[in-house]
Amino acid sequence: MSPALRLKQGPAATRVLGLGSAQPERIVTNDDLSKIMETTDQWIRDRVGIIERRFADKDESLPDMAVTAGVRALADAGLEPGDVDTVIVPNCTMPSPIPNAAAQVADRLGITAAGAFDLNAACAGFCYGLAVASDLIRSGSSGRVLVIGAEKLTDVVDPVDRSNAIIFADGAGAAVVGPAEEPGIGPVAWGSAGDLVDTIYMREHKYIYQEGQAVFRWATTQIAPIALRALELAGLEPADVDVLVPHQANLRIVEAIAKRLRAKGAREDMVVADDIKYSGNTSSASIPLALDHMRAEGRAKRGDVVLAVGSGAGLSYAGQVIICP
Repeated sequence: MSPALRLKQGPAATRVLGLGSAQPERIVTNDDLSKIMETTDQWIRDRVGIIERRFADKDESLPDMAVTAGVRALADAGLEPGDVDTVIVPNCTMPSPIPNAAAQVADRLGITAAGAFDLNAACAGFCYGLAVASDLIRSGSSGRVLVIGAEKLTDVVDPVDRSNAIIFADGAGAAVVGPAEEPGIGPVAWGSAGDLVDTIYMREHKYIYQEGQAVFRWATTQIAPIALRALELAGLEPADVDVLVPHQANLRIVEAIAKRLRAKGAREDMVVADDIKYSGNTSSASIPLALDHMRAEGRAKRGDVVLAVGSGAGLSYAGQVIICP
């Protein structure tokens, strides 16, 4: 008879210990874009709700932004690099899959011999990464995990394509995940819809293409049910939510999700993230970036119940409850 495995027992619960974010210094307004393509400030505001966004310089890389966000998250958690043993970098815009971003980021942060890997679930990437981090800790495989959603979308967007260049931007958002006495990260409600592969994809392996109306219809009808499923898995009701942080894809989508949740019982005073106005769509970075900004503004407070949800046209989608650190 084979000997029984003696598995290490991890903690029963996890939580986010600290947050951090980073954006490029360069601010690009709608008026700036109108100088290089046929568009106007009002047209962009009406269509997607964006006023300005941040573009990285050519020599500013995805790992650069991830490192800055990671440093700030570690400081916020009151931890040193040596306190972390795993780094996960959700992203879909590394210029090459080898080497991955996570190993580079871990090394630059001084996290030695770290478990390090990238995760590509596009706009749902942060929730995917947070779920994996939580389960790694609860299983005993990791002690503390640094999750950094980071994107340099300007590398993969045609700069004169007004359907996409007005939306996407660059940035990073990080969270340190560790053990807790009480649950601070709920189970993830996730999935994928491979039948929608033609709605968002890389055209000729160079630029992002998306079928805007199809994406809009899917997001405005399907994201709210995912959010409700995340609440159900966490044993909560819509009325328990203090802060809603949908992936910052389009202000009309954000508002539609909030409206549907309020119709299901969410409070009228539920705070809704609208970071898209000034940060643009930063894919896997958008949820932690928005939450970090909201906390700095006092719109999200320690102990608040945060409902995060994101998707990229349904190819990968996820919802999760987080207790704000």
